[in-house]
Amino acid sequence: MHLEPLASFAILLAVILILPICFERLRLPGLLGLLLAGVVLGEHGLQVLSNESETIRLLSGIGVIYLLFVSGLEIDLAQFQATRSRSAGFGMLTFAIPMAMGIGVGRLFSFDWNASVLIGSLFASHTLLAYPIISRLGVITNEAVTITIGATIFTDVGALLVLAICVGINKGSFSALSLMSLLLSLLIYSALVFFGMNWVGRAVFQRSSEEAVQFLFVLLAVFSAALGAELIGVEKIVGAFLAGLAVNGLVSEGPVKEKILFVGNVLFIPIFFVDIGLLIDLPAFARSIGSLGLTLAIVGGLITSKFLAAFCAQLLYRYSWREGITMWSLSLPQVAATLAATFVGYREGMLTEGVLNSVIVLMLVTSTLGPLITAQAAAGLIPQVEPAEDLLEHDLASSPEARLTVVVPVYNPSTQHDLIHLGALLTGRGLGDLMPLAIAPAQAHLDIPELENAFQRSQALLSRAVGLGQEFGATVQPLLRIDDDIAQGISRASREQQASLIVLGWSGKTGLQTKLFGSLIEQVLWSAHCPVAVTRLLSSPDQIRKILVPIEIPDREALLALQFAAKLAQANQASITLLHVITPAVSVEREAWIEERFNGLTAQIQEPAQVKLICSKDVVGAIVQQAQNSDLVILRASRRRTGSLGEVRLGELTAPILAQLHCSVVMLGEPHHHVVV
Repeated sequence: MHLEPLASFAILLAVILILPICFERLRLPGLLGLLLAGVVLGEHGLQVLSNESETIRLLSGIGVIYLLFVSGLEIDLAQFQATRSRSAGFGMLTFAIPMAMGIGVGRLFSFDWNASVLIGSLFASHTLLAYPIISRLGVITNEAVTITIGATIFTDVGALLVLAICVGINKGSFSALSLMSLLLSLLIYSALVFFGMNWVGRAVFQRSSEEAVQFLFVLLAVFSAALGAELIGVEKIVGAFLAGLAVNGLVSEGPVKEKILFVGNVLFIPIFFVDIGLLIDLPAFARSIGSLGLTLAIVGGLITSKFLAAFCAQLLYRYSWREGITMWSLSLPQVAATLAATFVGYREGMLTEGVLNSVIVLMLVTSTLGPLITAQAAAGLIPQVEPAEDLLEHDLASSPEARLTVVVPVYNPSTQHDLIHLGALLTGRGLGDLMPLAIAPAQAHLDIPELENAFQRSQALLSRAVGLGQEFGATVQPLLRIDDDIAQGISRASREQQASLIVLGWSGKTGLQTKLFGSLIEQVLWSAHCPVAVTRLLSSPDQIRKILVPIEIPDREALLALQFAAKLAQANQASITLLHVITPAVSVEREAWIEERFNGLTAQIQEPAQVKLICSKDVVGAIVQQAQNSDLVILRASRRRTGSLGEVRLGELTAPILAQLHCSVVMLGEPHHHVVV
């Protein structure tokens, strides 16, 4: 069946929208739904889509480039720098041992040396699918975890370079001179991409703060790097991965990176997985899996070799068995680089359909098994963190003598009363200064009526805020600012006034208005120099008597939440309960460490706080149950892409907790330079 390009694109969008959601509700990987859609709609199924279609080839080609670009972009270079020698050591082990195993599997099944080496490179890389799990458990700072994350840069770069060499050998006559020429070209090209693109990118980012310009530069960088790789005879995904490393530090964890990842994860990468499904001949797939030999060899060889590499590293660096198992499970999943390289090898005729099918099975097995093992093993690890007494950096003026400066933007009249009241409680009795802030949108000409009208509206909001603040007994210093961007205006004014805290209101409702305010909150969270409190107040702030602070990890952000709770408790004579839910998988050592750590945190604040540790498999349910008798719950607003409600970025557990709470909520976000994730 021949379809118009627009019809093919519409079908792809429908598949991407519907199937992953359906499969995830069945507790199956969403990617499996995309693969099956390709099988059903492809030439070996209903013949609705074809991988020979120009539309599919273009979008899938962009998808595979984007997949490897995102892999490079997601590597944490800062963590790699922290333990680069041991990361290099484990990277070599988890590259070389699986590589040797893969070559052995290839030779065992009568592949030539070039194809066998390519199969070995498929074993060598890994994808950090379990990163959200170790992030939520707070064990990223554990050295065994850190070096496994750092090793990713060695395995992925090494695997892609091997792929480039194998494809280069396959395309032409092989000789020592051609190999040296290819390696030299790769070296020069890699240096140009990594250092040249980084240098140009810094110049662009310094000269323009517009997200659109930065976003377009990053897209130009990745596709230019991919094109450059093809010009020197190297596969384009190598260039895409190097481009990801080159712009990694530029985009950091900011909003530009969010948009880059959003476009890739929502559109292009899913289309690539649908295209993989189009290549699968279901009867041939059943026959190749039915023979079991090659599939078992690839799956078993990968699992065994990754275990041997982790075991050797465990012995070499004297880690515990739990750390060794965590290293193995983190390095086990094979998705991004493995599937992309397999696709290239199959397209070049170097790998058979049986290898392609076996790698798909490998992807499904390891992407399920790895995170499951990580969740069990990493739950007992003890993070390597700074002492509780060293966490204080006066984020919320921890000493009684220090003065708070609380900025309260007054852009929404419906929330203004309670926000000013909350700010007054935090700064009352001479503890600090309350600064209501109004932003008048800038215009090209400063004498036009529109600006004058905006000025008058802002002055009216400030006048009401000053009256409320004085009524609540606060020292009020109103601020009026003209700025071309409201979120940036809030952040800039707060920085100029050396604010200790920004308090924003959030209704928690869905719809267009919430989307707009959510976007504003998100931008302030990203750009602010100080902590930001996003509040949903269901009752008057002075009625808060019981404060619950659920804490996953006893880190700096936990102390920030305790400091905020202590300031409010001092004003209202309220009680504070610090809650931590222990899952059954947690070891006795980690449980003792958590209790000791939490007691150390409570000693850093001026108000008494009860530490409550409860054991439950249902973390969200346990927190919601404990919150039933509370007036306020203080949660964490994360800067990572671990969940969302409206446009506010939330922690992995925050969104489902927030949806079930029936009391006031404050979501605290730390300034970007303090976040360690």
